[in-house]
Amino acid sequence: MKISIITVSFNSAKTIRQTIESVLAQDYADLEYIVVDGASKDDTVNILKSFGNKIKFISEPDKGIYDALNKGVKMATGEVIGTIGGDDFYPNAHVISHIAKAFQENNTDAVYGDKQYVNMGDDHTIVRYWRSGKYVREHWLKGWMPPHLSFYLKKSAFEKYGYYITDFTCSGDYELMLRMLYKNNLSASYLPEVVMTMRNGGTSTASWKHRYRANMEDRRAWAINNLKPRWYTLWMKPIAKIGQLFMKS
Repeated sequence: MKISIITVSFNSAKTIRQTIESVLAQDYADLEYIVVDGASKDDTVNILKSFGNKIKFISEPDKGIYDALNKGVKMATGEVIGTIGGDDFYPNAHVISHIAKAFQENNTDAVYGDKQYVNMGDDHTIVRYWRSGKYVREHWLKGWMPPHLSFYLKKSAFEKYGYYITDFTCSGDYELMLRMLYKNNLSASYLPEVVMTMRNGGTSTASWKHRYRANMEDRRAWAINNLKPRWYTLWMKPIAKIGQLFMKS
C-alpha cells in the first residue's frame, strides 16, 4: 500500500526542515512526500530544493490552503493520503507503518489517531492532547470530529465524493471529513496512539475571531451537505476541546 503525505506551506522556513525530516525518517518504505508551497518569499523553497529527489514539490500562488491541498491530492499517486502541516512533525519513526497496518487489518476507508500539541520553541512539553476515541458515527451529532492532521483517507474516496471545497477558509477539513464519514458513511478505524505533534499557535484576539468564523463555517458544512445537526452539535464541538487541555497521554 503506497501512502502519500502532503504538506501545504507558505513562508515556513523556520520549521519546515524539521517537518520534512520527520517524514523522511519514517520506517515505512512505500511512502511519497509532496510539498505544495504557495510561492513563499522566505527561504522555504531553497530548503525544499536541498532535499533533492527525496521529495516532490511545487511552488506557485494558490487560492488558499484547501486549493493547495487539492493540488497535492491530485498530484498524489498513493492509495492512501494524509497531511502534515509545515509547522508540525511526527512523534516517532513508526507512525506511517502503524497507519498502513491499521488499514490492512481493519479494511476501512479511513484511519485516524490522536494528536498532541506543543508550544513554539518547546518541542517536549505537551500542552494539549487530543484523544480521538473509537469511531461511532452518531458522535458527529455530539460535536465530535477526528483531528484532520491524524486523518488518512483512501484516494478513491476523493475521486468518488469530491475534494476540499476551496471557498472555506478554516473549516474545509471539517466539511470534507463530515462529507466522507457522516454523509457518505465511509468506514473508519481508530489507531489509539499519537500520530501527530502540532505546534500551538497560542491564544489571541485573532484566534477568537478564527473560532467564531470556524463555527459559522461548521454550520455551512452541514447545510451544504443537506444534513441536520442537533441544536447543540456545533456548540459542543469547541466545548469538547476544552478537556484536551487537561488530558494526559
